[in-house]
Amino acid sequence: MWGESKPMLKSRGGGGGAVGDEESDFFPPTPRKDWSAGLLKLVTATVIFMGGVVLGLSVSGSVARYYYNSHAELFFPSATYGAGDCGGPRQAFKAFVHPPHLAHSMSDEELFWRASLVPRADEFPFQRVPKVAFLFMTRGPLPFAPLWDKFFRGHQGLYSVYVHTLPDYKLNVSKSSAFYGRQIPSEEVSWGSITLVDAEKRLLANALLDFSNERFILLSESCIPVFNFPTVYEYLINSAHSFVESYNIDTPQCAGRYNRRMAPHILPDQWRKGSEWFELNRELAVQVVADNKYYSIFRKHCRPSCYPDEHYIPTYLHLFHGSLNANRTITWVDWSRGGPHPARYGASSITPEFIQAIRNNGTQCTYNSKPTSVCYLFARKFAPSALGPLMNLTSTVLDF
Repeated sequence: MWGESKPMLKSRGGGGGAVGDEESDFFPPTPRKDWSAGLLKLVTATVIFMGGVVLGLSVSGSVARYYYNSHAELFFPSATYGAGDCGGPRQAFKAFVHPPHLAHSMSDEELFWRASLVPRADEFPFQRVPKVAFLFMTRGPLPFAPLWDKFFRGHQGLYSVYVHTLPDYKLNVSKSSAFYGRQIPSEEVSWGSITLVDAEKRLLANALLDFSNERFILLSESCIPVFNFPTVYEYLINSAHSFVESYNIDTPQCAGRYNRRMAPHILPDQWRKGSEWFELNRELAVQVVADNKYYSIFRKHCRPSCYPDEHYIPTYLHLFHGSLNANRTITWVDWSRGGPHPARYGASSITPEFIQAIRNNGTQCTYNSKPTSVCYLFARKFAPSALGPLMNLTSTVLDF
């Protein structure tokens, strides 16, 4: 680009003037001054040219590094995959399929895109033991963490824990706890708003980064297990269906929340409601995380007093994946007292008979298309005061 402005050296000879031809021949023109000026221009041009080349290469390298680093951070976030760890390519692959850390700098859009990538190969290139991912959504402390730690004890490698809290909240648990270091990058959540769905999808997406997670159960800080871990694990891993409550009844709290602006994508007879506390297999978890079309409809039209966390996943699964859903929840809750919130149980309510009543409350359901009386694996809502009595039952009725 610089070659179009080459310096031209001009001769001073034969130009007439006061000196005659002989004198000109006797005193031949000296190009010393002009050659010096030309040489200076040539050197200057060369320096500028080389400077441009160096600058261009530097900028190009910076752009390439930015492009590579930004995309590498999307696929292999350094905080998540431990870029600074030693171990070589084999260790890097292990960190890719089982991220050792939960911290990352991905936005929700990047995270959901990354989590929805699905391998096309039929078999995994590693020994895959399916795990159950326990997704806890809480604003602050987990009062039943000691109970859950006892529930998880002795079953490492069969479960994963993920916790969504307020953005700046730090869980106060010991290093031996199953909850230690398991907080995901979180955002503010408001009850009854689309931000609850955002948090659910955030938990699912972070859990999907671990390729061994096969089942995904959403829980709150007031939830407890009512069976031991082996029972829960076998029940979920061997199920042919996911567990999402989904129904439509003609009441203000259900059909009355439908917004006609959702048509034609969602029609009144396709509208569904159900418990927020879902359980999904990996296939459906990917579908929910990847969906943006119907999520955007709910973000725009499911407000106010619509409670999208009670409608989005039940409606979406009904539209496209109804045959994969058992159409029931596996988390027991007591709505018999009425009102916007379920009953809350404290220390005085915790007895062996109460736990047995939750397990066998007369409800009949189907498991893998066959009748069963084991319909609930978890229960809510429990006050922190219930921890002590529940811990006393772990070696007897709870059996862990």
